[in-house]
Amino acid sequence: MTAITLKKALLLIDAAKSKAVELGVAASIVVLDPGGNLKAFSRMDGSWLGSIDVAIKKAKTSVLFEMETQIVWEIGNPQAQAHGIELTNEGLVTFAGGIPLKGSGGLLGAIGVSGGLVAQDYEVACAGAAILEGISRDS
Repeated sequence: MTAITLKKALLLIDAAKSKAVELGVAASIVVLDPGGNLKAFSRMDGSWLGSIDVAIKKAKTSVLFEMETQIVWEIGNPQAQAHGIELTNEGLVTFAGGIPLKGSGGLLGAIGVSGGLVAQDYEVACAGAAILEGISRDS
């Protein structure tokens, strides 16, 4: 199983932090490997303690289901086929801010962000994930 390197994980964290600063959000940002293990983490000054666990669970949800966290909600909401899925796997987070990281070899890991409004978390996570393609070509 191919995993994201520490060097790339740190570049993703830096890109996400830059977006968080631009948005005025103090966030916790995590990158996990494809097994759901911690690869890199940053808790920005002023971010809530509770955002640590939420960021990790967003990334873990994305690793486990290889999809963005808000898509897991679409299959797990009360009217959907897998209602209650968020109670599995020691707790999932099913709102935006977790994004799987994929490369030519498949799943590399995931990024998770918590600290702002849900839309801000998603924007910060997207900023981190977006540079993966560029650094994959350069590294």
